[in-house]
Amino acid sequence: MAVMGKLRMFVVQEPVVAASCLIAGFGLFLPAVVRPILDSFESSKQVPAPPLSDVVAGMTGKKQE
Repeated sequence: MAVMGKLRMFVVQEPVVAASCLIAGFGLFLPAVVRPILDSFESSKQVPAPPLSDVVAGMTGKKQE
């Protein structure tokens, strides 16, 4: 109970720091959990990359033959 009491006092005395720590905790926790979940949903069929010549032609506006 002593730790919880100290934590309560800290939140009351420094609410901005406590909120920042909470936000940082989410920022560290979410990528560690969400990224593997998203990777598991990734489709097994990968879309092939376009040829580099098509990319260059699209960026420059010139058709290469």
